[in-house]
Amino acid sequence: MIWRSVLETFIQIFEAGIAITALSLFIRALSFNLRDRVSRSFAILVACVMVVFSGEAISGAVTDQTLSEFWLRFQWLGILYFPPAIMNLSDALLATTGRPSRGRRRKVILFSYIVSTCLVISLFTNVFLGQVVIEEGLSPHLTYTKYSAGFTFYYLAAMVLGGIGMWRAYRRTRLKVSRRRIGSLLAGVLFLAAGSYPYMQIGSSFASKFPVGFLSLVALGNLGIFLCLLLMAYAIGFFGASWPDRVVRSRLLKWLMRGPVTVFLVLAFMTVALRVGDLYGTTFTIAIPIITALTVLFMEHLITLVFPFIERWFFHGGERDNIQLLQTLSERMITRGDLRQFLEAILAAVCDQFQVSTGFVAALGEEGLELVVRVGDENTLNQIGLDETLLEKVGANEGNGSPDLFAWGDFWLYPLYNLERRELSGLLGVQRLEEHQLEDGLGEALEILGQRAEMALEDRRLQVQVFEGLQDLNPKVDLIQRLRAAVRYDQSEIFSDLDTFSPPKDLALWVKGALSHYWGGPKLTESPLMRLKVVQTALEEHNGNPANALRAILKKGVEQVRPEGERRFTAEWILFNILEMKFMEGRKVREIALRLAMSEADLYRKQRVAIEVVAQAIMDMEMKARES
Repeated sequence: MIWRSVLETFIQIFEAGIAITALSLFIRALSFNLRDRVSRSFAILVACVMVVFSGEAISGAVTDQTLSEFWLRFQWLGILYFPPAIMNLSDALLATTGRPSRGRRRKVILFSYIVSTCLVISLFTNVFLGQVVIEEGLSPHLTYTKYSAGFTFYYLAAMVLGGIGMWRAYRRTRLKVSRRRIGSLLAGVLFLAAGSYPYMQIGSSFASKFPVGFLSLVALGNLGIFLCLLLMAYAIGFFGASWPDRVVRSRLLKWLMRGPVTVFLVLAFMTVALRVGDLYGTTFTIAIPIITALTVLFMEHLITLVFPFIERWFFHGGERDNIQLLQTLSERMITRGDLRQFLEAILAAVCDQFQVSTGFVAALGEEGLELVVRVGDENTLNQIGLDETLLEKVGANEGNGSPDLFAWGDFWLYPLYNLERRELSGLLGVQRLEEHQLEDGLGEALEILGQRAEMALEDRRLQVQVFEGLQDLNPKVDLIQRLRAAVRYDQSEIFSDLDTFSPPKDLALWVKGALSHYWGGPKLTESPLMRLKVVQTALEEHNGNPANALRAILKKGVEQVRPEGERRFTAEWILFNILEMKFMEGRKVREIALRLAMSEADLYRKQRVAIEVVAQAIMDMEMKARES
């Protein structure tokens, strides 16, 4: 009796665990790989498994005969749709390996869905399935009728046809890893089909004579189905995924640990607690929510602590250091918000040292000096005069070998330089009072804090260069990963046309950079726009000079923004005037804003719109160049 009770507990745990694992895999397939046909077909299959084992688990737990019969018939919804699901997955694998259906397999699958739907309708009658049987020591089951043999033949025929199709897909693959994954799917599908069949209909007499042996077989079958689900989920994870294999494995393992494994342990502890309570004639109802909460909390904490080590040692191989560097990059990078917070802290320290309330940090950009962080009186700050004269003063101080720190109006200024190239990157300014004496240590404090600001600006500049390089690399990496994922099973993908133009996300940024160096500069000569077909075609017209070719294409794009007629300074001409005055004529932002009677903030917004229009025009030219 004890061994039988243990087996029943084991079976009950695994039935619920299989249903929950199937539900988790169904949700995962719909969340990540919905566009891939193999993944969609697998989602249908695991949905059938979920219905079968959830109905089996609930029907064995309820005591009311009516409820038990309802859940047993609900279980048959999954069993009846298993045959078309198997053949659908088989056809999807064949199509993926380069053997799409010519119509016959599609018709057979459609016919099987029609047959299964008709059988589902018959569930409401006792023609196909008999009455529910609830006997002492046996699981509840529906009785066998003379028409049930027809379904058994239909079920076996679907298994054979599906197995043959998967075997053909296996034979068509050449890569060892692809054959292993399709072989895993073949073995898993056949085991799932064999283990999901309701053997109590035809084996109730054997179960009554040898209950322990029958329960042992059921327990082993449930364990095998659970393992097959995990094996199939691993194999399916690589279909339609453009991620590297290590990423697929890592995400799948984390998904399984946070979902099915955690819920499985919760169910196991709950079931054991209830069984122990029944054994000792008491109830542990109050302990169930405590066990659930503690198990979930412990598992989540364990996964957070242990998973990084598992990922590093088992999935990254010899590239652990590089992968770890990339993974921690987001934690160590300095964003614009981080830089602003750091500069605000430095500025607060400077103001505290000088016992004043007004200061600023200005950065040198394409438009000249611009205030990044400011504190204190706005009127005093507006009188700074961040113009060409100030830049000339900084240059004169540097050329005369005088100290970096100098006075400018009502402020002490400390120039911020690039640490390697000694190029000016910004200014740190603090209000100057008459009683301030730099010999008292204030000058030294300002220099130390200024050096801290220099470090922050330099780190930010280097990170911007890194991310620009990653943005240029991203389209190529996406293409390589897509092809690498496709050729696992169908080598014909490697011969597909790669010349299809897909507008990059950063096209507008590339156009802005090229326009900002329109008359010469690295953002023009080294622009990613040089790779465009339209620019390569224009090389012939410009004696093979890439800069002139790109400059001509940019000018064409700007000309397409120009309205018809003579140039005016009216609303419909705003976008063109901004482009013409800013990039072609090289005027300052303040001068353009005054000429067009708008604020600088509004000018920047309109400039962004104008650049996007130019980018769209260049994209249209690129499409025409590729079509021709």
